[in-house]
Amino acid sequence: MEKIERPYIRKIRYAVQWTIFLMVCYAGSKFYFFTEALEQGLIPSVSRPPSIEGFMPIGALMSLKLWIAEGIFDPLHPAALIIFISAIVSAILLKKSFCSWICPVGAISELAWKTGEKIFGRNFVIHKYIDYPLRSLKYILMGFFLYVILIKMPQLQIQEFLDTPYWKVADIKLLKFFTEMTNTTKITLSILLGLSLLYKNFWCRYLCPYGGLLGLLSFLSPVKIKRSEARCIQCGLCAKNCPSLLPVDTKKTIHSPECTGCLTCVSYCPSKGALDAAVSGRIVLKPQMFILSAIAVFFGIILIAKLTGNWHSSITYEELTTLMPLIDTLAHP
Repeated sequence: MEKIERPYIRKIRYAVQWTIFLMVCYAGSKFYFFTEALEQGLIPSVSRPPSIEGFMPIGALMSLKLWIAEGIFDPLHPAALIIFISAIVSAILLKKSFCSWICPVGAISELAWKTGEKIFGRNFVIHKYIDYPLRSLKYILMGFFLYVILIKMPQLQIQEFLDTPYWKVADIKLLKFFTEMTNTTKITLSILLGLSLLYKNFWCRYLCPYGGLLGLLSFLSPVKIKRSEARCIQCGLCAKNCPSLLPVDTKKTIHSPECTGCLTCVSYCPSKGALDAAVSGRIVLKPQMFILSAIAVFFGIILIAKLTGNWHSSITYEELTTLMPLIDTLAHP
């Protein structure tokens, strides 16, 4: 049996993840200085980075419903909708590749449990009878948002919300949530960080409704991790190293919504042809092609948005300058 090693897959993923993380940090710093200038009544010397709207998925879900139902594309925070669409399309085509290759929160989460592994010598595992109910939390949160927005909220109400002063400065209020943290926020984030050190991807596995939605949509993906029983040497390295704790070594095909398409299992498999990403269970998708496709799909949709004028916000400096003195009084309608 020919043996192979493919650590380059992990190295490429880390490079992609942390490059995007640094891009997000750069965008965040620009947005901070942009907001600081507005608070001083000045015209900002830096432009507002649209990519920060990626942290507004609930508003993006409302925008998506309005766009599908009425054909109205939110002009105030269009990048929020574009990034949301990019993540959804990525999940439908290439599993939850957004979570493992693009999402900066996923990068931090992975860094946390790897740090915990070095500190404690291992990561802890929650017993399956507790693990299953805990994993349902993200689906309960997801179901709540989907029910309230897609079923309960009529299009007119969404349209009215997306035209409120609150929505115009929702990105700035989100920034202030982190720059002006309350003690409750600090304690909550500290607890999540502590749990993330102990358990692999604690936030992503148990609490992220965004990941829950992408996981369910990933059932539609024609791409799945396939294991060849004839070529498998039963080394167990795939399951041992799976960040999602999936029993890859006992399955022919991984259908789980927890699979993020990170290809970690594939990278550790020492037997050629034993474990690969495959399209419709027949066509082997080489790791390089999967990686290029994941990047191309996500950023390709963003590029199309930029070329068609659906990326930058239509909110003017004058509007924001007028709203800034009132920002602390603006509440969710």
